[in-house]
Parts: sequence; structure tokens; C-alpha cells
Amino acid sequence: MRVVHVASEVFPFSRSGGLGDVLGALPAVQAQQGAQVTVVSPWYAALAGTPVELWRDELAQIGVVRVGQLQQDGVQFLFIGLEEFDRPGLYHDDDVWRFTRFGRAVLPVLAKLGILPDVLHGHDWQAGLVVAHAHDLRWSTAFTVHNLQYQGRWNLAESAAWTGLGPEWFSPERAEFYGDLNLMKAGLVGADHVTTVSPQYAREITTREYGEGLEGVLVRLSLEGRLSGILNGLDQERWDPRTDPDVPPYADLTGKAAATKALRAEFALDEAPILGVVSRLAGQKGMDLLIEALPELVQDWNVVVLGGGDPLLTAALQGWAQHARVSFAEGMNEALAHRIYAGANAFAMPSRFEPCGLSQMIAMRYGTLPVVRETGGLVDTVPEDIGFRFAEATPQALAQACRQANATFQDRPAWTARSERGMALDFSWTGPARQYLELYERLAARDHSGSQEGQ
Repeated sequence: MRVVHVASEVFPFSRSGGLGDVLGALPAVQAQQGAQVTVVSPWYAALAGTPVELWRDELAQIGVVRVGQLQQDGVQFLFIGLEEFDRPGLYHDDDVWRFTRFGRAVLPVLAKLGILPDVLHGHDWQAGLVVAHAHDLRWSTAFTVHNLQYQGRWNLAESAAWTGLGPEWFSPERAEFYGDLNLMKAGLVGADHVTTVSPQYAREITTREYGEGLEGVLVRLSLEGRLSGILNGLDQERWDPRTDPDVPPYADLTGKAAATKALRAEFALDEAPILGVVSRLAGQKGMDLLIEALPELVQDWNVVVLGGGDPLLTAALQGWAQHARVSFAEGMNEALAHRIYAGANAFAMPSRFEPCGLSQMIAMRYGTLPVVRETGGLVDTVPEDIGFRFAEATPQALAQACRQANATFQDRPAWTARSERGMALDFSWTGPARQYLELYERLAARDHSGSQEGQ
């Protein structure tokens, strides 16, 4: 099975969140399972690692394109270099333009390099245009929604000429969305099959509450049997308390005590249990709910927060950090994240929606019990006999769940039993990777000789 993944980021070369983590782990496991895997991503100026330049040429309608290659874990990584990506950082205000340019370059580059996949797998809106062009070539395609909230929209009259798509695409049945080009919709409509990163999220996005205006398209896909959820896995080598270089290594809860002691010393915390948070500071993640609940949380917990994002939420946490039981580290710090996962007793994720989430899996692997809202992948991954779940996206519901967690913490045998069950869960990529390969086999076996008009 020859597979090409297309995504805007891939760990460890480029990463802003869970998408990069998935592309850093899934392809390697698929390669171990016998697939021939290529990952295509932009060649960012700040790319971690130095690709070997394979090719540099001028493509019609695109201009000068560079292609770099790296081989790692049995996977071929191709990085497409365009002048629009020669700037610091990954994402910018003109990303629809930048990823339209990237999207138009992918298939010509694959053709130049003689790469013809059995299945092309696009990830999120940044790969939506690639899937649309692959659809027109009658390739077998899969498309994964990692977060439906971000859709890649731009005024259609201005952007249509950028895409290289035929006029049939610029209708409400295809990529037009209330007068805009919508690259997420292009991927949804163009793909043979759409997946999301958890079964629960696949159900949720067919509703008005979670469908982000695309629920009509998604209901149709669901009714046609072309929408499903495959739960993300976790890179269990990267996240392993027995071998983690950033924490005192441990294999059981006796060893975890040293990590908790170290975190307590690092932030000068008192003897109250520690509630950890590692998150983007955003409304989606419910960080405003956490802040509103802090007056009650600090009665029982030390709260340690690592994250960056919304300036208002950042400022609120900076203010709260003056409190003896609240610690806040701004930005993302990989080593500190590991220390929080290992050292905290509980871990809060009050998300308004959560397509899958990795933090709750990491926390349980490190013996830290998650306190989560019942949404998306949090429902699929946090058993009620391990973590603490709450239904409403309110500070009161979060505080109540944390009170329940604290009461359980006082019953050490009960807490220990929950923690040990969490550490024993298998969140490896082996099962999900196999599910994707089985999906690819079905898609590759389909007859693409006829038109897929109206999908």
C-alpha cells in the first residue's frame, strides 16, 4: 500500500499542536505495518532538521518550487519550499493564500518525483485543495478533520483564480460557502471518505452545535457511509514515564512520587494536591471556565498552568499567578509539559469541544487522573472509573468535578486503583494505524473511472 499524507505540520520538524503529533507518529507505525509512506508538508524557514534538496524547478502557474527530503523511521518526508513559507513561524494571516499555493504544488511535485500513491490522505483544511485536485484526477482519497473550527475561508471572487480548480467547484454543492472559498469543505466534498479523530466527534459534527456551519455536508456524508471516526493514538515512546529524560523515571505510582516532589519544589507549592493544565489558552479549551473556577479550585488544589494564546486569558492567569496556589508558565515548553504530566496528581481539560485530545491520554499514562468535560475524544478515552467527567461547559460544573476528584484523592486506595488502571490503558497507534490501512484498502479497490459529481 503506497500512501501519501499531506499536512501543514509534522513533528519533530514542525508542530503547533495535535496535528503535528499525529503526523509524527501515524506514518511511522503504518510503515512498520508494511505500507510505503510519504509525508508532504511545507518547507518552513524555521524547519527543525535539514532536508536534502532533491529538486528545484519552476512549475507552471506556481513559480520556483524547491523540494527537500528526509528519511526517518521508514518514512519519506518531502518538504515543499515556496517563497510564501520563507518567514518565521508556521501560521499567518494570509494562510489561505499560502496553503492554496502549497495545495497547487503538491500533485505536480509528486508527478515530477514519480510518486503515484494508492491513496492520498489529506489532513485538515490546509490539505483540502490537494484532495480536490486529486478528486479531479480520480485518485483514491481520504480526508481527516482534526478540528472543524478552522476552515480556510476567503472571498470566493478574489480567491477562485488562485486554486486552479474548474468552475464546477465554485458552487454550494462543492467548495463555495456563503460567498467564500472554503478549503475544509473542498476536502470534505472531494474525498472518497472522511474521518475524524474520534468516534464521538464524528457524531457531534453532524449537529448544529458542533458542525460549524458544515453539518449539512457532514450529515450527507454520514448517511452515505462516508464519514467515520478513528481514535488518535499516542506516541508511547515519546510519552513513557519509564524512559522520559525530562522527569525522574518511574514505572509505578511509588516512583511517581518523586516527580510530584520535584514539581512541588520547582514551583514552591504547598502540600495540597496538584492540578495540572497544559493547553492552548483558548475558548475552545475552556480556559475561561478554568479561570472563573479558580477561586474555588485553590481551596483544595495547587494549580499549575502551562500555555499560550489568547492575550486576555494570558493576562488573567498572570494576575492569578500572584496567588500562592496558582503557578503559570506562558508559552509552550516541551520539557516542562513532561514534568507537569508526571508531577501533577490530576489534570484538567474543561474543553467546550475536543476532537480527540492527547493530553488526557498522556496524563493517564503518567498516572495522573484527568478531569474532563464530556465531549469528543474525551468521552472515548477517559473511562468513568479512572477520570472525572462533567457534562456542562460551566465553571460550576468544573469545580464540582474537581471537588469530587479531591474527595477521591483523600481515599488513597481508591485514587491508587484509578491511577493504576489509567497507566495500564493501551493508547498505542497500532490499532488506529491498522484501521486506516484497512480503510485505504477499501478506497483503493473502488472504481474511480466514472465521475464522482455531486459528492
